[in-house]
Amino acid sequence: QVQLVESGGGLVQAGGSLRLSCVASRNIFPYTTMGWYRQGPGKQREMVAVTTDPGITRYAEAVKGRFTISRNNAEKTMYLQMNSLKAEDTGVYYCNARLRGASADEGFWGQGTQVTVSS
Repeated sequence: QVQLVESGGGLVQAGGSLRLSCVASRNIFPYTTMGWYRQGPGKQREMVAVTTDPGITRYAEAVKGRFTISRNNAEKTMYLQMNSLKAEDTGVYYCNARLRGASADEGFWGQGTQVTVSS
């Protein structure tokens, strides 16, 4: 098992930026797919961005061109750089790590970090 801890959320004005971090409790090499998900007020949790070794990334249409996902296996950390934030980006952001072939629900989740974008 692996514990994931997110940080970096907060309150920001529309157009601003935030950088989220997800630190793992152990080596993340086995977790070939890691990603960020979010749950907005009254909404279901949705995929924001995922990264799969060796460096393949995928983004939700709503965040393409604004968000960038990256991971540093040596630091056991994954990041989400969020630029040009919009009010609709508000929500709790969760880090996910899973083994090859597993779904997100079959993986490990962090406790979430709140992102609030004021318009």
